[in-house]
Amino acid sequence: MSYRTEKDTLGEIQVPADKWWGAQTQRSTENFKIGKEIMPREITDAFSVLKEACAAANLKLENMESERSEIIQQVCKEIRESNNYDHFPLVVWQTGSGTQSNMNMNEVVAYRSNQHLEQEGAEIRIHPNDDVNRSQSSNDTFPTAMHIAALQEVHNKLIPSLQKLRSTIEEKSERFNDIIKIGRTHLQDATPLTLGQEMSGWAFMLKKSEEMIQQSAEQLRHLAIGGTAVGTGINAHPSFGDKTAEEISRITGMQFYSSENKFHALTSHDEIVYAHGAVKGLAADLMKIANDVRWLASGPRSGIGEITIPANEPGSSIMPGKVNPTQSEALTMVAAQVMGNDTTIGIAASQGNFELNVFKPVIIYNFLQSVRLLTDAMESFNDKCAVGIEVNEDIINKHVKNSLMLVTALNPHIGYEKAATIAKTAFANNSTLKETAVELGYLTEEQFDEYINLEKMVRPTE
Repeated sequence: MSYRTEKDTLGEIQVPADKWWGAQTQRSTENFKIGKEIMPREITDAFSVLKEACAAANLKLENMESERSEIIQQVCKEIRESNNYDHFPLVVWQTGSGTQSNMNMNEVVAYRSNQHLEQEGAEIRIHPNDDVNRSQSSNDTFPTAMHIAALQEVHNKLIPSLQKLRSTIEEKSERFNDIIKIGRTHLQDATPLTLGQEMSGWAFMLKKSEEMIQQSAEQLRHLAIGGTAVGTGINAHPSFGDKTAEEISRITGMQFYSSENKFHALTSHDEIVYAHGAVKGLAADLMKIANDVRWLASGPRSGIGEITIPANEPGSSIMPGKVNPTQSEALTMVAAQVMGNDTTIGIAASQGNFELNVFKPVIIYNFLQSVRLLTDAMESFNDKCAVGIEVNEDIINKHVKNSLMLVTALNPHIGYEKAATIAKTAFANNSTLKETAVELGYLTEEQFDEYINLEKMVRPTE
């Protein structure tokens, strides 16, 4: 491998000749050999948007000449469009402000800009700090990139995947709305409801989760840019933050604003904690839905077995013919990971010492992982499981017929205590509710048939 010599304020260092980064990025690769978790590509893309916007804002504020601004903007677009991340090698486990990742982008943009300028015979050169990072600090650029990436991933990926799954469950709910089954509370028999009603609860969970995620994600529109080192805006034009936010909005097609208080924006990540809390809420609902599906599909002969799910692959290496609820298992594992991520984010966000939180990389890494995992898991669960859910009506009818909790419908007619006596006696004698009620003399057969009306039991009493 051939190398070239780059230098920074600490001196010279050798950099692979085919890479666009500079000295500070190289030092980071050598100083932080920790783990294999690379800074997410979403952050790289967000940084390219930010640097493009900063160059445009500096030009509008007459703080940068057009030739410099235009080449920086051109290269930032090229980075996003090329989908080439080979020049962004840094791990998550670096300085807590994300300085090395900010400088990685600065150095790559500067190097690539200078390649273009040399080819064009231009005399100017782009400096990573003086030009690409003009009017900025890592302390306000990294949290800005965090919010750009987080909002884009939530709106462009998570929400569409959520809506797709919700639509599937709503369709199933409507289709199964007349199928009466036994309800369950505390894992014990309860009063009847329809399968459609049960699934409508799942669909409404997703509806509420979407609303809460959308609401909390609004906070991510507020950006730290313009605060520079400690929130005072030193070395930046007073309007730089606002102008940059306008440019980011133009580039992304999403509305962003410069935070009204940069001291908050640099040291607090309560907005991401809040947004991820809603994401965790979705994970909790998905855990419930996936568990319900695998319980209801359990068996096929020794479980509940009221629904069937697609057989996607053999379930056992030793038991022939076994099929497992693998999509439910994958989704529940993802939900557990997201809940763990929420703990990490909460702890990390609490560490804003004085003017700066220095847990930024781990916060955004976990946030983006949660969004990515939930997006993929909902897509997989929808396509490989939810769309294929069908009903086993024989089993459903058997469970309804055998349930003792149908006795609840007798309460208004004979009272709670007599109804309880019927249920307990029927259970002890292994007899039906109807047989027991008649034998105890509490009801006639005709009265029992009138009061135990399944269609009426799944609606409010008139």
